[in-house]
Amino acid sequence: QVQVLESGGGLVQAGESLRLTCAASGRIFSSGVMGWYRQAPGKQRELVADITSNGNTNYADSVKGRFTISRGNAKNTVILQMNSLNAEDTGVYYCYAIMNGGPYWGKGTLVTGSS
Repeated sequence: QVQVLESGGGLVQAGESLRLTCAASGRIFSSGVMGWYRQAPGKQRELVADITSNGNTNYADSVKGRFTISRGNAKNTVILQMNSLNAEDTGVYYCYAIMNGGPYWGKGTLVTGSS
């Protein structure tokens, strides 16, 4: 069993920064891509950013230049540094991890960017 846990959400003013952390734990035999999706009210879940096990990154166009995803120092952790946040970044941010060949999801953390 693999558990995925997010932390770091909150309420920020426009232009401010926030840092999200995700950690996968449990019986992990193989580690793959980890990343973040978000779901805004009334919208579908969308990819924000992800990172492969060897550090290759991928970003949604809407966050390029503002968000940075990286691997944490601890094994099977990822960090999403979000700068210049705005109201359009509001949503529940879900971490996912491809572990042992299958996708595992966290329960999500709420990010609210006020205008």
